[in-house]
Amino acid sequence: MSDAATRGTLAPMSKNPPSESPREPQRKRDRAAARVVTGPSYAFEIEHGAPQRRICGIDEAGRGPLAGPVVAAAVVLDPANFPEGLDDSKKLNHARREKLFTQLSACADIGIGIASVEEIDRLNILWASMLAMSRALEALQVAPQFALIDGNRVPNIPCPGRAIISGDALVLSIAAASIAAKVTRDRMMLELAAEHPGYGWETNQGYGTATHLDALKRLGATQHHRRSFAPVRNMLSPEIPKGLDVVEVNPLSL
Repeated sequence: MSDAATRGTLAPMSKNPPSESPREPQRKRDRAAARVVTGPSYAFEIEHGAPQRRICGIDEAGRGPLAGPVVAAAVVLDPANFPEGLDDSKKLNHARREKLFTQLSACADIGIGIASVEEIDRLNILWASMLAMSRALEALQVAPQFALIDGNRVPNIPCPGRAIISGDALVLSIAAASIAAKVTRDRMMLELAAEHPGYGWETNQGYGTATHLDALKRLGATQHHRRSFAPVRNMLSPEIPKGLDVVEVNPLSL
């Protein structure tokens, strides 16, 4: 049901149930699987032809922070050789993510893609994330034949793909990509923290914590802050009511 249909006077109830979009049954199955499965598996890769076909998982890290780039990773796993314990990076502590990323680097094909703060402010965070994902796929040593992407959108990539909601909790290669993206971005923010002390980026990774917001008021914005994000934008240009919540950009061109 569209947003417009939910407003105003209710229409008389039809005897026939509303039709579903062609993709809705699959989305329901994915959501149901997320509730049942205790951890990611290799089943989605097999469904799309692995290991005979090269299937990559794609995920990103850093959509929400006020500072720093958004980082994406694409990972192709060897089903006969991958580390145990791969999972959604948000469920793992720092030490576990670091160890798994080191192990993955020795046995998997990993591509990293980055979209800069300038690109985030120009495109908005959604399309910058899509751009980082496409760059991650392009950075793989060997091009994949199919991509499984965390979320509900497929970026502009040169192979077929499938978006899977909660994919980092369901799909083994997406879980691996979530770890690679998170560790890579955390390391970048640690380096930026040394260059710009006081914001707490070594612990908050650029997110809008109380420490970060207080430092933003005291120290001002750096070149690594996202000026289109409300806390930074409101401080720099309080007369501008909103930022890049909606942009006129063709995602197919990214």
